[in-house]
Amino acid sequence: MYKILRRKQLNDTVVLLEIEAPFIAKKAKAGQFIILRIDEYGERMPLTIADTDPKKGSVTIIFQIVGQTTMILSKLNEGDALLDFVGPLGAATELDGVKKACVIGGGVGCAIAYPSAKALFNNGAKVDVIAGFRNKDIVILEDEFKDVCDNLYITTDDGSYGEQGFVTNKLQSLIDAGNDYDLVIAIGPVPMMKFVAKVTEPYNIKTLVSLNPIMIDGTGMCGGCRVTVDGKIKFACVDGPDFDGHKVDFDELMKRNSTYKEKEAHDKEHCRMYKMAGGDK
Repeated sequence: MYKILRRKQLNDTVVLLEIEAPFIAKKAKAGQFIILRIDEYGERMPLTIADTDPKKGSVTIIFQIVGQTTMILSKLNEGDALLDFVGPLGAATELDGVKKACVIGGGVGCAIAYPSAKALFNNGAKVDVIAGFRNKDIVILEDEFKDVCDNLYITTDDGSYGEQGFVTNKLQSLIDAGNDYDLVIAIGPVPMMKFVAKVTEPYNIKTLVSLNPIMIDGTGMCGGCRVTVDGKIKFACVDGPDFDGHKVDFDELMKRNSTYKEKEAHDKEHCRMYKMAGGDK
């Protein structure tokens, strides 16, 4: 069992859990993920590792409440425990030799972008961070990002906080201002990553995106997380989750990710377990 050491509500729908998992904490690197199972009846759910504390032996995960499992997970408290917590899985983000980077997070994707920004900053790179949100109420990790970057730019769609506009607008303005980035990392909604890659492509700026296709086993055996990169089939769980944003077939990825949307909506509306746990409120 994996004990919950700390729980923090970051906004109305985003929760941080710090889990006691010393072996994973010692080995995990930026970009890798875990797969957890709440109990013997639960589904296996992949979540990117947001942070680690090897001395404390803890791994931090951050997730958005979007379905039954994340809703039940959000109800757990400090002292509760998870049945399974497997990792680190996936390939670590390649950050060696980077001197100047722009790390971009969209919404809860900022939780995945944070460890890359932290690793780059600790490696001595100059790091700009662009964190984009719909509005002020859902801004997360602002203080944490300030500690691991040279410049933090927050954008909101409605202008309620930071600069009004999309992360792509801010990225374009930074490039236009003469920032010569070795690397851009974009993590967030698939459309956001797609358009970040379109901004950087004319400048030939290396751009990594972290993909989130449907995943089952996390070891490359089921094939559920396949994506097309440079015309070839890749598996996000073992070949990624990071890929060259200029070579990803984003349109195919969006179609695959929406495969079960109707079923998920139906289950959310009719599942008695979901309602019993408070998901109908």
